[in-house]
Amino acid sequence: MSLAFIRSASRGVSFAALLLAATGASAATQINTGGETGAYHASFCPALSRELKVAQLDYPCVTSTGTRENIERVLGDPRQIGYAQFDAYAIETQQLKAGSALTVVRQDDVRECVFAVTRNKSLASYGDLAGNADRLRFILPPGDSGSASTFNFLRSVDSNGIAKAKSIVNASSADDAIRQALSADDTVTLFVQFPDPDNARFAMIRQLGGHIVPVIDREILRQEVNGRKVYFAQETQVENADWVKSGRKVVTACTPLVVFTGAPDLVKPEQARKDHEDMIRTVASLNANALLPQESLFQRLLKRSRELSAVSTEKLLELSDQAREKAKPYTEKASEAMKETAEQARQAADRAAEAAKPYVEKGKDAAKKAYDDAMKAGKDIMDKAKKE
Repeated sequence: MSLAFIRSASRGVSFAALLLAATGASAATQINTGGETGAYHASFCPALSRELKVAQLDYPCVTSTGTRENIERVLGDPRQIGYAQFDAYAIETQQLKAGSALTVVRQDDVRECVFAVTRNKSLASYGDLAGNADRLRFILPPGDSGSASTFNFLRSVDSNGIAKAKSIVNASSADDAIRQALSADDTVTLFVQFPDPDNARFAMIRQLGGHIVPVIDREILRQEVNGRKVYFAQETQVENADWVKSGRKVVTACTPLVVFTGAPDLVKPEQARKDHEDMIRTVASLNANALLPQESLFQRLLKRSRELSAVSTEKLLELSDQAREKAKPYTEKASEAMKETAEQARQAADRAAEAAKPYVEKGKDAAKKAYDDAMKAGKDIMDKAKKE
């Protein structure tokens, strides 16, 4: 190899290293959000970025495909910040085995709510959905959406309920999932969003004859990650009041919006780690109101929503429990029927094998006779050839 080539390669490597260092330094101080028009990027991140700038910390907002990509970026560079829907964060960090590599910096009162929608009036509680999961068809928003992650999280914690769902498909969008789910009695959709009564989806649900099923259950509300509750039972408004009626409210589980970053011990060298710890302290100490867009939709949502009392929550939990119990006889009966069918099939196979034995033995005898005849014929031919 020539010296000129080595020098040229060396210059190329040096340039690449400088470029990587430059882009890495820029990427290190960024806040990963979501879609360009989504709430994380358009509403929440600018407020956080502004507060960090006041503290002499420059963290621009950068779009992403959502919680999973935000987690992957922070795993790639622990100095970055990410926004996440907390239940999606829980299931994604579990799947990526990344829990110890990340730290949640903030969990405020801003929450996204889980809405299950169907036109089947007999499905009135989460227990109805869980108890009949193996007979229902679940039509969800796209597979890479926060709603799909929520459904996966619910399946992971409800092994005797939603985890038994057999028919699960993803639509092209949340709106498409709602339309498909409201086209039959055995279909359900589930989506997650901020409970904005001005959102056209709630009007569409009403117009297409659907209703919202409260996603409230003991298995759901007891979930925690590092001592932080994943879901809260919340009453929220989904329809505005007018001159003839009050605004319609629903009760369901809502999951917090969280801000996370990499674990400080993963940041090197020491000065970078200290800067990272300083950023964490700064974000953690910010006033919650400072992180809300002024006079924003989200401030109005907080005023229109309230966390349920223990008594009200218990009433809903009892309804869900009763629905699960009601579905048990059918489920157990179906299970017994399957066992009985399997046993009948085994017995039929045994009878068929027993009945076939004589024919098998006859077949063996015929095969042996044919073999002996062939050997005898061969021997006769050989003996005849020797005589000639």
